Amino acid sequence: MDSVQTRAAMLAALRKHLPAHCILSDAEDTRPYECDALSTHKQLPLLVVLPENEAQIVAILQVCRDFQVPVVPRGAGTGLSGGATPIQDGVVLSTAKLNKILEVNPYARTAKVQPGVRNLAISDAAAHAGLYYAPDPSSQLACTIGGNVAENAGGVHCLKYGLTIHNVLCLRIVTIDGEVLELGSQALDAPGLDLLAIFIGSEGMLGIVTEVTVKLIPKAQTAQVIMASFSELEQAGHAVAQIIAEGIIPAGLEMMDQTSIRMVEPFVHAGYDIDAAAILLCESDGNSEEVAEEIARMSAVLKAAGANNLTVSFSEEQRQQLWSGRKNAFPAAGRISPDYYCVDGTIPRKHLAQVLNAIRQMELRYQMVCANVFHAGDGNLHPLILFDANQPGALEKAEAFGADILDLCVQLGGSITGEHGVGIEKLNAMCVQFNAEELLSFFGVKHAFDPLNLLNPSKAIPSLHRCAEFGRMHVNQGKIGFPDLSRF
Repeated sequence: MDSVQTRAAMLAALRKHLPAHCILSDAEDTRPYECDALSTHKQLPLLVVLPENEAQIVAILQVCRDFQVPVVPRGAGTGLSGGATPIQDGVVLSTAKLNKILEVNPYARTAKVQPGVRNLAISDAAAHAGLYYAPDPSSQLACTIGGNVAENAGGVHCLKYGLTIHNVLCLRIVTIDGEVLELGSQALDAPGLDLLAIFIGSEGMLGIVTEVTVKLIPKAQTAQVIMASFSELEQAGHAVAQIIAEGIIPAGLEMMDQTSIRMVEPFVHAGYDIDAAAILLCESDGNSEEVAEEIARMSAVLKAAGANNLTVSFSEEQRQQLWSGRKNAFPAAGRISPDYYCVDGTIPRKHLAQVLNAIRQMELRYQMVCANVFHAGDGNLHPLILFDANQPGALEKAEAFGADILDLCVQLGGSITGEHGVGIEKLNAMCVQFNAEELLSFFGVKHAFDPLNLLNPSKAIPSLHRCAEFGRMHVNQGKIGFPDLSRF
């Protein structure tokens, strides 16, 4: 059966289970789904389906399995690694219509929601009980909890309150076989293997989420943030390590270099020191006595580390203003550059200054500008490489720049991703991070859930053949520091 016949047969089968408005088949209707926020990679899908309940998801997966057609799950499309990029001759399954908050339980401090619920909407729904959902990715106005689960999203407050995996108690999922499973427990532990931890961050490769039960925590009585300016990058990096070494776990600990400071300040007027080589945003939350004590302790550490200016927020309005620059770093980049490429990697905190200095050398080598913003407290960096895709070769050069940054992360004992996932963007970097045996173990987990390899195939885990080709390519280019992958 050719693709035209497959498409017609699939449409006929799906229309038995879904109303017409839940199936998009014309190119004009499917084009908005051709990419996620990694817009440099685009592909029109065969079809787009927008189920409205779990039973329809079960039916869709059964149809796709019968026709052996790949399925790409999609949330709000805010992902930055191409995890929701369609597969040619594949189906995009959007969970956007499953957007109900099913329950907010203030006594258990939990909320049960469907995957299409926006991140921030959970906190809004729980606000009447003085509770909120802690993970706060910068896209929280738009991103959905299902996508957060797929990528194990974080945010500026994840140092103290954890990533998605630390704030999700239970998942209800549908496998490619149409089986409905419940993972996790509302108790402190669940019997058997910890499949919940395996599923969170699996990038849509193991199943489709239909319900998520999350932890809610009490809103802090008060919060204050310090903006600390440094004349040297090394001082700022040392200050981060010293704060943690003192046993202080700030609610947020973020770092921005001078390029990013000068990029965002004209955009949001946050009150940043544009002459600083770097600034740190250090937040404390809790009751008023706890916050006052922690602010004093952090201020002392920052001054001892060489901060030449400290600004402490005196009101909630000023606190939000100081955070506005960090939260708007990505749109600020879009304001001054036709395109930008956001890198996502992690490093041990002690290497922050070393990495920033190395990136400056890469800027000279590639003749490109890079603005750096960091979740400094947990070593998660987000360099923004500015470029113009209209210039021939600019995108390829930006991607090579990003690959060098990720290689450096691995060399320093870090990881190729902190919260954006692998998707299609970092498949080559996976060949640097992991050896053949490790990759095969990942495939083993996927095979257990998806033996036909229909759920988001060719994402997150590179084939051994791809790694072999990647290894040979870098040997030919004379690069140093990559493992010998010829045995793949």
